Amino acid sequence: MAGAAARLAFLAAVLAGTAATAAPQRIVSINLCADELVLQLADRAQVASVSFLSRDPAGSNVAALAATVPVNHGQAEEIIASRPDLVLAGRYTTRGTVALLKQVGLSVVELDAPATFDEVTAQIRAVAALLGHAERGEAMVAAMMAGLAAVTPVERPLRALVLRPNGFTVGQGSLVDHLMRRAGLVNLGADPVLATYRELPLEALVLAKPDLVILDEEEVPAPALAYDVLRHPVLRNMPNRMQAAGLPSRLWTCAGPAVVEAVARLAEIGRRLEGTP
Repeated sequence: MAGAAARLAFLAAVLAGTAATAAPQRIVSINLCADELVLQLADRAQVASVSFLSRDPAGSNVAALAATVPVNHGQAEEIIASRPDLVLAGRYTTRGTVALLKQVGLSVVELDAPATFDEVTAQIRAVAALLGHAERGEAMVAAMMAGLAAVTPVERPLRALVLRPNGFTVGQGSLVDHLMRRAGLVNLGADPVLATYRELPLEALVLAKPDLVILDEEEVPAPALAYDVLRHPVLRNMPNRMQAAGLPSRLWTCAGPAVVEAVARLAEIGRRLEGTP
């Protein structure tokens, strides 16, 4: 895949360009996914600040760690005032801030959005080397590989669909799609027909006939407008009623060690549904 090759080439370039560079001592992260890697790979003394989003336990896997360092709100003025020697940002977020930071000459590294496990581990290694702790990156990757090897995928391919608030789903070429397949699930959102919908209408959900609907929640939520489609009479009266299960979005939003737990939970949900231990 051309996109995957380009992402891995970028990461290799980061590694090559930082091999002989002193470790940064004032790191600022303005992206939640970068926050998670910085807080787990860098020394506390190296971290000038991370984004305020990292302190929200609903969306962050490192809320406790984030409470030990200052936070920023992604504004160029506050970032410049903190005198960072390295800024980590996301490839597709805070574009205005990133442009201004580059304009004043700050060192900014933009992290991509990995779509496969190999890309996830490559990015972890790149960031660890960038922060001056390559060995921590290797240890993190080794733990992830061991965790993934311990997962027992679903035996019978279950047809699953991720349903996000207000009818959004997840298609092919995404990290979520890759993790679902690693768990042994078939992602119906990758179907070319369903992929044409920006928001999934009730009719498409009925015709897809998923065995499992996965919600971006810790548990299947109480009645909420965002998930009204699941309570529609048409779905309740289907002969083979679909099952719903919750998986917190924080486990598979970012390319970090939490994705292993996402795969493990998905496989567990699938095995429970098919009646295997």
